[in-house]
Amino acid sequence: MSSSAPARRPVFPARAVLFDLDGTLADTAPDLGGALNRLRARAGLPPLPIAELARVASSGARGMIGYGLDRHPGDADYETLRLAFLDEYAGALTRDSRLFDGVAELLQALAARGLRWGIVTNKAMVYAEPVVQGLGLGGCAVLVAGDSTPHPKPHPAPLLAASAALGLAPADCVYVGDDERDIQAAHAAGMPGVAAAYGYLGLGTPLAAWGAEAAIDRPLELLDLLAAEPS
Repeated sequence: MSSSAPARRPVFPARAVLFDLDGTLADTAPDLGGALNRLRARAGLPPLPIAELARVASSGARGMIGYGLDRHPGDADYETLRLAFLDEYAGALTRDSRLFDGVAELLQALAARGLRWGIVTNKAMVYAEPVVQGLGLGGCAVLVAGDSTPHPKPHPAPLLAASAALGLAPADCVYVGDDERDIQAAHAAGMPGVAAAYGYLGLGTPLAAWGAEAAIDRPLELLDLLAAEPS
């Protein structure tokens, strides 16, 4: 007869926590989806629900245009649409975006524990920095954007750059993200990966198959996975 006791959750002796931005710290889908829907309106198409578009929000312009306009890299008009999307998005970066419930409290709690935190996103810095500042995340110890290193996630380069900027070994950091490539990047960099199950999650592999060391249903659950005192 098998035991009904719940599996013990891991506890990470982290000295810093790194976060994805879109779908992990912040619900940016309303502004990303708004930009896409304005392009759809230009094409005479009805708007798509933001909740539907959120599933591809972590894939940025490529995901939005592919899902909402059925245009993909290599198509004749893809680059024109990509630039139009980015122009629309740049004009309303934080109009309706917000932090997920519990994120502000989580970051305060990390600081109270003496843990530094940073952001590693595939969003280009020209968009990432104003979003970070506009949503009150400017207290991050490091911000690595999609164009800060030669390779974006799932390549480990952005996470390795973040840990180096903090003066820490990768194993001293935990990375939290809502997309499979976040966990892939964490593992490639030698960091534990925590899946943000409350986030966008994408349309690909189910979260249970990502191989994350842990998953959280709410931001504040992360505190239960971190050692009380940083090593």
